[in-house]
Amino acid sequence: MATIQRVKTISEFHRTRNLPPPEHPLISVVNYADVRLTQDDKGNSWVYDFFSISLKRNIGGKIRYGQLEYDFDEGIMFFIAPGQVFSIERDGVVTGERSGWMLMIHPDFLWNTSLAKSIKQYEYFSYTTHEALFVSKKEEDTLKGVIENIRQEYHANMDKYSQNIIISQIETLLNYSERFYNRQFLTRKKANHQLLDRLEEKLTDYFKSHELISKGLPTVQYIAEALNASPKYLSSVLKMLTGQTAQQHIHEKLLERAKEKLTISEVSISEIAYELGFEHPQSFSKLFKTKTGLSPLEFRQSYQSN
Repeated sequence: MATIQRVKTISEFHRTRNLPPPEHPLISVVNYADVRLTQDDKGNSWVYDFFSISLKRNIGGKIRYGQLEYDFDEGIMFFIAPGQVFSIERDGVVTGERSGWMLMIHPDFLWNTSLAKSIKQYEYFSYTTHEALFVSKKEEDTLKGVIENIRQEYHANMDKYSQNIIISQIETLLNYSERFYNRQFLTRKKANHQLLDRLEEKLTDYFKSHELISKGLPTVQYIAEALNASPKYLSSVLKMLTGQTAQQHIHEKLLERAKEKLTISEVSISEIAYELGFEHPQSFSKLFKTKTGLSPLEFRQSYQSN
């Protein structure tokens, strides 16, 4: 029976993967080829109490996060935050030599640094593994150089400068990753535009159905799940393509529908608010005015006077 195994410390990770003890208890870089899984691990899931940033090739199986999976035969990065559950499904088929690296950072290492708070702003820690980062050879070499700087710094005798130097290198790694993700949003235009098309179709169907009355406005979480995407990834793609987040797209579709009802029907503002999924007409009127600069009644009157 599958279980969720919690790994509390980096030292525990090293021990369970038959690795030598880490040179520093709060940060470690390991070669992926040295990490060993056992048959007992098959079908189990893990949750770490630390951050994990990895670049892996030829895993010989699949990484599963939630209900989604991705085959890691190619060189792909993924990011796991403390508390996220994931699993590895091994099929025993390895098309080449396993390679790559894993950077593990315990939150205590970041304590009292600017990165302790800012690391939460990197949205790709909330992406699922099928939204992983594909890196080119040149990009991979760039990231490897940063990882080597981190490794060398904690291999050396740690002094009062070491933590700040390592923190700055981690920030460099995260910023490069964010840049490469933005590149990926642009280079994978076809897939991303298909995602945008599916979003528009989903919102149109939702706003034309009775779900608005029964369920209210769709949430970003609901729409993302319907599109087989994580909320953060969906918003990131949309922001890159359109300049708007997923929440803003939902509001735009709402306003589009509201304006249509205000101009072609004579039903009351309260009834329109109800049909659009609002429990209180005042909430609808407030959102409409915030977005358009006019109240629903003012918009209707301005349209009728033209």
